Amino acid sequence: MIVSMLSPVLCCVCLKAANPSDKNRRLNTSILVRHSNSKGTHNILIDAGKFFYHSALRWFPEFGSLDVSRTYDVDGTLGGFLVVFFYFAVFNLSLTISVRIRTIDAVIITHSHADAIGGLDDLRDWTNNVQPSIPIYVAKRDFEVMKKTHYYLVDTSVVQPGAAVSALQFNSISEEPFFVHGLKFTPLPVWHGKGYRSLGFRFGNICYISDVSDIPEETYPLLEGCELLIMDALRPDRSSATHFGLPRRKCEKFNPKGHFLLLMLPQPQSRCIFTNMKTAILQPDRSMMHLMDHEEVNGYLTKLMESEGLDAQLSYDGLSVAVRL
Repeated sequence: MIVSMLSPVLCCVCLKAANPSDKNRRLNTSILVRHSNSKGTHNILIDAGKFFYHSALRWFPEFGSLDVSRTYDVDGTLGGFLVVFFYFAVFNLSLTISVRIRTIDAVIITHSHADAIGGLDDLRDWTNNVQPSIPIYVAKRDFEVMKKTHYYLVDTSVVQPGAAVSALQFNSISEEPFFVHGLKFTPLPVWHGKGYRSLGFRFGNICYISDVSDIPEETYPLLEGCELLIMDALRPDRSSATHFGLPRRKCEKFNPKGHFLLLMLPQPQSRCIFTNMKTAILQPDRSMMHLMDHEEVNGYLTKLMESEGLDAQLSYDGLSVAVRL
């Protein structure tokens, strides 16, 4: 069956996104935190959405080595990498570092929508070929959803003998801090639409809130002292019922520490990330994908830096960042 419109609708952003190398082409947002300590280096993934497998095929091989000689210098030592499939900014050091990504040592889930858990089944390529299993950290309410949507991953007794499904170890988390391979994660409870709870996470001085329509007052104290805030932003003009829009007032509220990072959702979509640093990076999602052109919005954000001191820019698939954790 072919579905068409009587009057074709031309979208310049979609036309650009047809080019695989264009920055307007975006998949589901997730981040990979590469953390090093005395016990080794671990790759901690936040969310595995329905397009995660495509992102991994595209970007994991790209991170063979990272030349950070032309990146921002900050005081201190490098203790980890933050890799966002749509954003990569590097802070500290000036040398070439090997950051090859092979294993996935843990997955942390923000919420139970398909853009966050739709790729769990694809983790079988890791647990069947690279490692025996992957621990999953998920809130109890979202785990109850996964018992229905991914029942065969939760209860492997229903799987036919010989079937090679993902070997996952589910760990229930509350809204209290927890540790993953020695790195502390503090849940940041937010609303993702009326009555629907989603989690952001703070690790080190980085706060990541990918899907949010409102921030409860009790969550704001957890953001204090944050140096990098990554936050949702679906549209350039206004918020929707389930997502923040390009939130200048939110940026201004969090800006005292420095950088803002705006990250937007996939598809040619639009989700944003805020930071408490002076730089913001955005990335589009569905509606945003059509309303936000990467270069045009970056130009607008550059003007905000000049007029209001808000240093912001859009992120894009494959962008990465080295940070201190």
